[in-house]
Amino acid sequence: MTVPHFLNSRQSPSDSSDLSKSDPDAPLVLIVDDNWLIQDLLRQMMEKDGYQVVIANSGQQALEVFARLQPDIVLLDASMPVMDGYTCCQLIQALPGGDRTPVLMITALEDTESVNRVFEAGAIDFVTKPINWAVLRQRVKRLLQQANLYKQLQTANSELQRLVSIDSLTQVANRRCFDETLEHELVRMSREQMPLALILCDVDFFKLYNDTYGHLEGDWCLKKIARAISDAVCRPGDLVARYGGEEFAIILPRTDAAGAVEVAKRVRNSVNQLQIPHSASQVSDYITVSMGITCTLPGEEVTPAKLIRAADIGLYRAKAQGRDRHSDLETTAE
Repeated sequence: MTVPHFLNSRQSPSDSSDLSKSDPDAPLVLIVDDNWLIQDLLRQMMEKDGYQVVIANSGQQALEVFARLQPDIVLLDASMPVMDGYTCCQLIQALPGGDRTPVLMITALEDTESVNRVFEAGAIDFVTKPINWAVLRQRVKRLLQQANLYKQLQTANSELQRLVSIDSLTQVANRRCFDETLEHELVRMSREQMPLALILCDVDFFKLYNDTYGHLEGDWCLKKIARAISDAVCRPGDLVARYGGEEFAIILPRTDAAGAVEVAKRVRNSVNQLQIPHSASQVSDYITVSMGITCTLPGEEVTPAKLIRAADIGLYRAKAQGRDRHSDLETTAE
């Protein structure tokens, strides 16, 4: 992507012509300075090192450019009219991604009070005027390397979190994730005074399926069922989890009784449409599921254990009524 300059009127249009030659994958440097000469010197130095450059002439313009382009680093003059660099730096921290973007402050002062202001504003480092260009280049390089390492660490942590939250066989959430999410959603729905529904889903006669077709086929069957349940649960905020063995659980925030019943119907239809043969089933020629549903408006007395017990009672009732169905709604008292 070619990034446009925001040029001072005292600069000639030709000053931006080299930008199209920049590597579109190179780090983007935002230079914020009201002095056109300093702007140009900084731009030339950064482009010489292979970076893309965008320039803002004021603190307000810097905020607009940052929000739109998400630069990889900001070179920010401390002393500017209207909005100084310290204020601009603090406001950048509040923008999306601002707290992860290194800001290098350029200041004419290096007394203790001025240095403290630089770091209190949220800058990572600073250089003083007159600028030592070798020092500036090395600090920009180091800060970009650190920022890149931090992004890699965040990506690795996110992947690790995903791995510890996912059931390795079915690729839906695992029991640990289910427990944490249910507790969190109970608190959140109580605060918002919104309903929370829970569905427990059990694969009918799954032990007989394993005995008949073998455990490898059983694993394949659970994968298919997990996918079918996930396809039937549409909203991003809902959670499908493997509760244990052949049992799955569905957490439905902001869902009333009627909504939970509709989800259960979609789940049952989705599983039935798989038409996985089950010659040992006592209710069908194919794999089926039974479900227990509960719904509550969370209060202080509604705990995860109570909600799970209510759904489990519903599941037991569905099995007693002949399986391949969802139970009548089981409510929890506050």
